[in-house]
Amino acid sequence: MNPVKASRIAGFGHYAPERRVENAQIEIQLGLEPGWIERRTGIRSRRWVAEGELLTDIAANAGAAALSDANISPGDIALTILATSTPDHLLPPSAPLLAHHLGLVNSGAIDLAGACSGFIYALTLADGFVRTQGRPVLVVAANILSRRINPAERATAVLFADAAGAVVLALSDDPETGLLGADLASNGSRYDLISIPSGGSKQPFGPGVAAEECLMTMRDGREMFAQAVNMMTLCAKRALAHAGLCTSGISRFVPHQANARIFDVVGENVGIEPERIVRTISEYGNSSAATIPLSLSLSHQARPFISGEKLLLTAAGAGLTGGAIVWGT
Repeated sequence: MNPVKASRIAGFGHYAPERRVENAQIEIQLGLEPGWIERRTGIRSRRWVAEGELLTDIAANAGAAALSDANISPGDIALTILATSTPDHLLPPSAPLLAHHLGLVNSGAIDLAGACSGFIYALTLADGFVRTQGRPVLVVAANILSRRINPAERATAVLFADAAGAVVLALSDDPETGLLGADLASNGSRYDLISIPSGGSKQPFGPGVAAEECLMTMRDGREMFAQAVNMMTLCAKRALAHAGLCTSGISRFVPHQANARIFDVVGENVGIEPERIVRTISEYGNSSAATIPLSLSLSHQARPFISGEKLLLTAAGAGLTGGAIVWGT
């Protein structure tokens, strides 16, 4: 009988820019009282890139760290998936350049635009590739959202940050590792809750396009909050059911770090105590798809994952797109 093929996370990596932006700077700019941002979001500071720092730069830093942690030769990586909403260019994709920077000479490379849930989708696809092809995959999620913030719009200016996180997936013969349960979801009826209006084929850049049309906007923050809580809760419960697990079997809950109030409510809805929730939003803010792999890497750095742990990951964001994964370490 052939051994069961599964994937495992062989290496973790992350990168956060050196520039730290405290809440006070943004509160003064927007005329908010001291402490307003932290009370409503859980954020105390966030990281923004330096001038000239590119998406592929921060992605390569996280990817190199994951490759080193995995002790896998760059030449062994068969596929590179880059989850991002802020590529260096609309065309060409950024993943081939990322693979080139990392010396991944035998790797395919593709961008994945899944907004805040991009890492969930990328990890799901990577797990399937490793299981069927038996070759390692590099998954990187990275965003430079500081260059897409409208500094005059409170809903987005207080939240978004820049960061990158990465994992290397490799083959495992242990059926209790890798993706144990997943649930993916979308709700296009709420397509425009978060958007960058211009830059696509519907409304290209050009004369007559106002500068703010090229920046991020959130149409209804309260509605986005409610939709995110609902989608993350339902997907988490379904992923647990697919994995045949109860929440008592989850050692760490690693949610998308959109807003501390969102993942606290989701944790309560699912039945996960606050002490099992991995939290990085206070220091690093919301870097969209990058928050989950950033949190995984930081959590592993603080207390290394051990064999047999079960992790619950969930996210929801623009689109709406969302999902959840139960992952075995």
